[in-house]
Amino acid sequence: MTRKHSTIAIRTAYWKPGYDYLTAISRMLAPKVQTRDVIVMSEKAISVADGHIVDEAEIHSGVMAKLIARFWMRFVWGYLLGPICHLSRLTISRLRLYPLSEGAAHKQLALHHVGFLQALRHGSEGGIDTSNVPYSYASLPLKHPDMIARNILEALLKASFKDITVLIVDSDKTYTSRGIHISSRPTTVQGILALGVIGYVLCRSLKLRARSTPIAQAGHYLRAEEALRIAALANRARGSGRTAWDMAEQFGVGLTSVSWESLGSIEHRPVVIVREIFQ
Repeated sequence: MTRKHSTIAIRTAYWKPGYDYLTAISRMLAPKVQTRDVIVMSEKAISVADGHIVDEAEIHSGVMAKLIARFWMRFVWGYLLGPICHLSRLTISRLRLYPLSEGAAHKQLALHHVGFLQALRHGSEGGIDTSNVPYSYASLPLKHPDMIARNILEALLKASFKDITVLIVDSDKTYTSRGIHISSRPTTVQGILALGVIGYVLCRSLKLRARSTPIAQAGHYLRAEEALRIAALANRARGSGRTAWDMAEQFGVGLTSVSWESLGSIEHRPVVIVREIFQ
C-alpha cells in the first residue's frame, strides 16, 4: 500500500554564494519539523550557496565544444533526438537556435567537469545547471553530496531536531519501468542506474515515468523507490523549475543578463519538509 505524505515548502531568500543556509534553515525549520520528517533540499541551491559556480563568460571554447554547440545541439537534438525524446515544440525550436558562443562555452564547461558523454545532453549535463543562476554563471554538481547530506543532518540534529532524514535532490529526472530506475546523471542513492545521455534518450523515447533525482541521503535509509517518491512530492510542492530561457524571457533580458537582484525578487523554495501521514 502506498504511503501518504504531506509537504511543507519553506520560502527563503535567494541563496547567494556564502549564504549560511545551515543556520538559516535550522532557525526556519525549528517550529515546523516533527519526528521522522524528511528534509528535502535542492542540490542547486546548496551548490550556489557553497560557491560551486563558474562564470562561463571566462571560458575559452575548444574545437570539440564548438562542434557540439553548432552541429550536435542545433541539428542532432533540434531535428532528430528532440522529436524522438518527445521534447516540447518550444524546447525544440530553442535547440535549433542554440546560441553558438554561449553554448560552446557551456559545453566546454561540461567537457571539463563531467566528460564527453554528459556534454552530449541537451541540458542539465551531469547536474550542471544554468537556470536560476545569474548572468553567464552555471552551478556545478556537488562533488561529495553524501558528505554534505551528513553535514546538514548533523547541523539540524544540533538544533534539537530528532530522528529526521535529509535528502538532496536534483530536478533532472530519473525514469522508472518495472522497478528499474534509470538516471542520466550520477547519484549516490543505491538502486538508481546512471546511464547518461543513452539512458535519457531511451527513457524519454519510451515515455517512462519521470521523477526528480535523489542525489544523496543521510539519516533513515530510504530505498530508491521511496526516495524517488519523496523527491517527486517535494518537487511538486516547490513548483515547476524555470529554464535559463524562461528566466530571461520573464525579466525581458538576454540569456546571460539575468541579475542577482532579479533572482532575489522572485519566490524561492529550496527546502521542503515531507511528512508521512499515519492513519
